[in-house]
Amino acid sequence: MLPQPLKPLQPLQLFKLFKPFKPFKLPPNYFSMKNFALIGAGGYIAPRHMKAIKDTGNNLLAALDKHDSVGILDSYFPEADFFTEFERFDRHVEKQKRLGNRTDFVSVCSPNYLHDAHIRFGLRIGADVICEKPVVLNPWNIDALVEIEKETGKNIYTILQLRLHPAIIALKEKIAAAPADKKYNIDLQYITSRGHWYHTSWKGDIEKSGGIATNIGVHFFDMLMWIFGSVQENNVIQHTADTAKGNLVLEKANVNWMLSIDANTLPAEIKAAGKRTYRTLTIDGAAFEFSEGFNELHTKSYEDIIAGNGFLVSETRAAIQLVHEIRNSRQ
Repeated sequence: MLPQPLKPLQPLQLFKLFKPFKPFKLPPNYFSMKNFALIGAGGYIAPRHMKAIKDTGNNLLAALDKHDSVGILDSYFPEADFFTEFERFDRHVEKQKRLGNRTDFVSVCSPNYLHDAHIRFGLRIGADVICEKPVVLNPWNIDALVEIEKETGKNIYTILQLRLHPAIIALKEKIAAAPADKKYNIDLQYITSRGHWYHTSWKGDIEKSGGIATNIGVHFFDMLMWIFGSVQENNVIQHTADTAKGNLVLEKANVNWMLSIDANTLPAEIKAAGKRTYRTLTIDGAAFEFSEGFNELHTKSYEDIIAGNGFLVSETRAAIQLVHEIRNSRQ
């Protein structure tokens, strides 16, 4: 006897058949989610990048640091693979790429003198790169990186979060609306006390950090030039391991500046209050306040970069040129 043909299932029977299976819901940004790799996961600034990656709904695929004190990863990406050796990190990223998990962005939070090499790594694996400031130590490094951008078709972005601060944006708009021949008088002092560890670390090595003006001052110089125009004159009065002073003539401003990590340079009233940091910026004698509003600026930077609107490496050249000249000046 020939087998009887199967009767087609009725809609109700089909519903009962598949009822036990719960539908799988994809994350809302599943098809736009970006994979990140992070170099320098153990550093001071790395958690801000981890938070920005998470806050923008993206994924940290792998992280690298020569030191293994990176428990902060558990707060953001406990599933991220972690490496203490660059060679294994490199091999893992390449393997993931072959498996279809390509790295879209490499975030560079390593010591300043390693930025150039780590940026090149990111471009070589076909990723865009997000690098902390100073993006490099020498202006000619930027020229070389721009050439590699052209060769790879990928972009290098840098974190210039002061340009995203609402108070600073408002100041830029105010200065732009003022008479073109108006010249402002600016006084900048930034003292952030550091202990003995500083000079033992890479930050205390001028060949690795670029010195005081580069390590803690480059973002202020970038901000001032962004608002008040390019450098017309640069005079360095002092540049030691602890303190740097000088004055600048910009297109629209005369700037006296002082940067220090020496607690002895703190004003007496600040010391008496038990504080170890002092920051003041005055414009024509009036204090300009921008102490608040920094918490989300890395996330805002990432949002802009992922949307294709971030600050490209070429935009950092003026500030890198300036701090290079300060570092190599002879007082």
